[in-house]
Amino acid sequence: MTAHKTLLLCSCDKSQTFDSEALRKAAGAEQAIAVDQLCGKELSVAAEHLGASNDVLIACGQQAALFERLAEDVHAEIQHAAPLHSIDIRDRAGWSAPDAKPERLHAKQAALIAAAQLPPPMAPAKTIESNGVCCIVGPTEKAIRMAGLVQDELGVTCIVNDAGPIQLPSAAYDVAKGQLTGAYGALGNFKLEFAHLQPLHPAGRGELGYEAAKPTARSECDVFIDLRGGAPAFPSHEKRNGYFWADPEKSGELERIALTAREMVGEFEKTVYFRLEESLCAHSRANKPGCTRCLDVCPTEAIFSFGDHIQIDSDICAGCGSCAAVCPTSAVTMNETPFEAITKAVEVMAKVYREHTHESPRLVFHTLEAGTEAIANLARYDNGLADDLIPMGLEHVDRIGHAEIMAAFGAGYAEVLILADNELDRRAVTAEVELAQAMLKGTHNSPSRIRVISAIELCGAGDNAGRVSDPVLLVGGRRDITRVTVAAMSEKIEEPIPLPKGAPYGAIEIDSDKCTLCLACVSLCPTGALGDHPDRPEVQFTENACVQCGICESTCPETAITLKPQLDVSKAALSARALHGEEPFECIKCGTPFGVASTINRIVEKLENQHWMYKNSDNVQLIKMCDDCRVKAQFHGSTAPMAGGERPRVRTSDDYLDS
Repeated sequence: MTAHKTLLLCSCDKSQTFDSEALRKAAGAEQAIAVDQLCGKELSVAAEHLGASNDVLIACGQQAALFERLAEDVHAEIQHAAPLHSIDIRDRAGWSAPDAKPERLHAKQAALIAAAQLPPPMAPAKTIESNGVCCIVGPTEKAIRMAGLVQDELGVTCIVNDAGPIQLPSAAYDVAKGQLTGAYGALGNFKLEFAHLQPLHPAGRGELGYEAAKPTARSECDVFIDLRGGAPAFPSHEKRNGYFWADPEKSGELERIALTAREMVGEFEKTVYFRLEESLCAHSRANKPGCTRCLDVCPTEAIFSFGDHIQIDSDICAGCGSCAAVCPTSAVTMNETPFEAITKAVEVMAKVYREHTHESPRLVFHTLEAGTEAIANLARYDNGLADDLIPMGLEHVDRIGHAEIMAAFGAGYAEVLILADNELDRRAVTAEVELAQAMLKGTHNSPSRIRVISAIELCGAGDNAGRVSDPVLLVGGRRDITRVTVAAMSEKIEEPIPLPKGAPYGAIEIDSDKCTLCLACVSLCPTGALGDHPDRPEVQFTENACVQCGICESTCPETAITLKPQLDVSKAALSARALHGEEPFECIKCGTPFGVASTINRIVEKLENQHWMYKNSDNVQLIKMCDDCRVKAQFHGSTAPMAGGERPRVRTSDDYLDS
């Protein structure tokens, strides 16, 4: 058996064209085989190469499931069957408008295949165990009916919130009456709180009743079914594993929920989407509040404050990546879609496209589910994607922040678009898009090069007449690439670029009339942007390191610090500069520099002849001395407040004999 990689191409019944040789090179394959109906009359070609090659890449996304079944059949017959990979180049590139340029479509196909050859990031997983303990909360009629639907698979407790009648007691589930007041957790670990909880009293004849109410009660369960009909118990409830909310506006909700809830028993793998480096977090220092960006954007409330840093509940986290998109220090990064992987894919696609067309492509970020479906519908029933528009699919577009957008411009794209599935997605990316647009304003480029769009806009032509900048070397973290890209796109660096409030770049301003140079801000700065001078009282500032967390502003006892959001891409931002400094005060005894001259003089002015300890005495001079000289003066001066009386002469034996 020959060891090689094979690329199988299909024209989909001659509805698309491609450059076989260019695609072969992009895939790194030894051979490329092109047919017209790979899923139909030429299916034997796929079977033949699955048995003869070490690796097979099939350029068809629509029939991927068919080819996977074929690979399983071949594997059953041949011990060393080839691994199968599939990629869609038809909906995303091959099917476009009638007047689309073939060279652009072929270049886009090659770009997509080249990016698919990059190694996928590996995300760790954890095991979640569910014993099937289920809590149903809602009106009596709905709760009891739901209990009947799931009681065979789940251990059910119904908490009804009305006085509806219960016809017959059932030993298959428990019933109580109460009001839900709080909920936390996810599949396998829900914690619920109730008020006025009354367990059902099943004994006796006649109408069933409830026992005495408990003021408060707590319960734990693995599966939580919410039939109350009001607002969901959790934000972004659809992303909360194990939580089922019945939409009162839809019919058949109970049956739909029961169908899925019954399967929530056993062990489940939960991806750990994020990686948290606590030492980089600028959330707080010494109980002084700082950065809360991730807390502000998390749609599932999986992030919470934990002292000087944040913590993330991996059970609740849905992996949207909003936190990583806004984190200014990269304390939070994503395992599934790390910034480096996104940057590399974006760079590879732009490079391959330019090599074939000598033009700048445009880029659109979209979701893998709804976004891919929208692109497929446009391709089949409309003009499809514009011929210069390269798509990149992600689990969530919330993952896209200003740094990812700037990385795309750094790779040479002319426009960056984000396809929003709904209004929630649109709101999630608005702040980061506005930040990136503000950066473009400072580079003499139109902010309209960054847009959040709807599906219908994918067909339209864009502004790609020329590159906004030559590609730059995309090396480093989010802040490094952002800075390098903006600098490359600037025609002439003059003044710092003003940014919106809350931007993670900027300077600080110190009111010299208020500042006492206590250096509290320096001691608590989490990024090292603030420093002191080793030989004199001075606050130094390195703008490139400042993330505008605000800890210095909240720490300053004199309220002398103001944040100034901006982006300075000049070399001056990389070096420390003095923000405020003064000459040190010299000790009046030994001349040793200590303290701040203005502070010492201000203290003397306030105390001299004003406080009883400093009236009609030389005690005020102690304030002007260094620590060593002050101690000596207090113990050895003739009028020192801590000086003792004259030391008595030592008595000897002769003194006692003579007396």
